[in-house]
Amino acid sequence: MTTEKSCGTIIILNNQVLLIKQNSGIVGFPKGHMLPSESEVETAIRETKEETNIDVLVDKTKRYPISYPKSETIIKEVVYFLATPKDGFVVKKQDSEIADTFWVDMDKVRETLTYDNLRELWDNVLKDLK
Repeated sequence: MTTEKSCGTIIILNNQVLLIKQNSGIVGFPKGHMLPSESEVETAIRETKEETNIDVLVDKTKRYPISYPKSETIIKEVVYFLATPKDGFVVKKQDSEIADTFWVDMDKVRETLTYDNLRELWDNVLKDLK
């Protein structure tokens, strides 16, 4: 089995969460492939900027890993971090990968996410925020 690793962020601001809808229709959090020279946090920051145009402050202590089979030969590992946008941001989606970006009230995030593993991850985030 080969492992692919990606990192991303869960951006929370004023009790809302930024979600992305990929061109494939999948709704989730911003994330992307980790480069060999990067740390998890560096990847999360870079990919969030690429997909949403938002510079973020990452909470390194709020790390949420998930993994799942991407194919018969590839395991996908994704690490998400809680983040907040830096002041003065303007959301602008990456047209080549992202169909839409939108803010969702925290109590609507779970029902908006496409996959069960993301819903479980969100449940863990909510437990940590209490």
